[in-house]
Amino acid sequence: MNIPVELKYAKTHEWARLEADGTVTVGITDHAQEALGDVVFIDLPAVGRSLQAGEEVAVIESVKAASDIHAPVAGTVIAVNQAAADAPESINEDAYAAWLFKLQPSSSGDLEQLLSADAYQRTIAD
Repeated sequence: MNIPVELKYAKTHEWARLEADGTVTVGITDHAQEALGDVVFIDLPAVGRSLQAGEEVAVIESVKAASDIHAPVAGTVIAVNQAAADAPESINEDAYAAWLFKLQPSSSGDLEQLLSADAYQRTIAD
């Protein structure tokens, strides 16, 4: 299972990457895409939407089930990955390349509340 050490993780299986410009890129983990199976549809949030940490923001549907995607940190949606929505199977091909949305975080400290790669590994091993 691929769990990049440079990312932060939510217990709800989203990853977050702090970018050089202070924005946060969000996607789902390899573990999540594996559990979902073949992804067939992604409903992304609207650009400009304000989010609270933990808020349901998007939906991913697979041949097995639909799953809510949560905002790992509070902020405002500044971009969505329309290419992933147009080709949802890209999530299965590489869950870390196929990001879902980008946020301008409300507080840079929110990322510190997320799990490290090691902590996330322990969470999914339970």
